[in-house]
Amino acid sequence: MRDAWGALSDKTRREIITLLKGRPHTAGEICDQFDLTAATVSHHLHVLKEAGLVLTTRRAQTIIYSLNSPVMQGMLSYLLGVARK
Repeated sequence: MRDAWGALSDKTRREIITLLKGRPHTAGEICDQFDLTAATVSHHLHVLKEAGLVLTTRRAQTIIYSLNSPVMQGMLSYLLGVARK
């Protein structure tokens, strides 16, 4: 889970997670939401995927990014547990 916390230390990656809470998005749709190069957004998505926070599904030549809800729920449960101690 340490990689996940590190991945969330970046504001842009947190904004991508917030975007994916609503629904899955393509990389292009995510790029459209930021004033960043496609390569930079791709890097952020790679970090999130490697941390297990997002999942990908390939449809033809398009990659769809979605939130890995069980991992996010686990992190939230951890935070709530720490807060109660």
